[in-house]
Amino acid sequence: MDVSDAPWRRERVPHASGMPAWSMPADGGPGEPVPTVLFEGIDADWAWGGSSGEGVRVCVLDSGVDATHPLVGPVERAWQVVTAEGRAPRVEECEPLDSAGHGTACAGIIRSIAPGVSLSSLKVLGDGRSGSASALIAGLAFAVEEGFDVISMSLSTNRIEFRDRLGELCDRAYFRRTTVVAAAHNLPIESFPWNFASVVSVASHAEPDGMRFYYNAAPPVEFRARGVRVPVASPGGGTVRNTGNSFAAPHMAGIAALVLGKHPWLTPFQLKSVLYHCAANVAPRGGVK
Repeated sequence: MDVSDAPWRRERVPHASGMPAWSMPADGGPGEPVPTVLFEGIDADWAWGGSSGEGVRVCVLDSGVDATHPLVGPVERAWQVVTAEGRAPRVEECEPLDSAGHGTACAGIIRSIAPGVSLSSLKVLGDGRSGSASALIAGLAFAVEEGFDVISMSLSTNRIEFRDRLGELCDRAYFRRTTVVAAAHNLPIESFPWNFASVVSVASHAEPDGMRFYYNAAPPVEFRARGVRVPVASPGGGTVRNTGNSFAAPHMAGIAALVLGKHPWLTPFQLKSVLYHCAANVAPRGGVK
């Protein structure tokens, strides 16, 4: 979701291949295997085998989260960014609600992958469907100060005047051991913060396995996760299939939470390296997985 222009809409897939921008071709494979793993013994079993994400605190920075949805489960804390004309945005506690459903969809994906995580919600979209870059910055700053282990962001802004401040916040998160997972824009345009080196940036692939992801050796996107026709939580307690990089990012956020649940000492730099080693297209010694 781009907080600077049109509201989020279900099934918005903007180019002819049926895939969001920056993603894998819908009719193609992962391409050539990337270089061999750097260390022996780092694989999915080592990274997250036996982990439920218990003990890991995840913040969904989005349109809010509906804690009553059966696919979401308990929400530990909920906040919203409040804006008033002539005043700086402020963050205050609120009920765990979501009038748009976008944040709930993302939270449900995270919960499906890492059922043991502690989920919190931070609503940065004013009416549930659109918002301002200043609200995004206020929310991200608050989440970083709260010391979450993972911040999941399926939104961005293309307002260049906010780039530096967002970059500072993502760097601050990185050095405070908070991993920011950010969805790439659904269109081939520059927006922030997903294209910062300090975040885990995610676009889509069209395969149905939510635990399968790929490393992308051609920046700016680093990883590709499931993001096409994903069954997600929808308003009213049901499900709907949605497509977009918005739904790829929470898959990676959930996997990151699984890894941190088993290896809580990992820094964001180390976590990225572990994810690299576990990507489906990274060639281990002796051949491709």
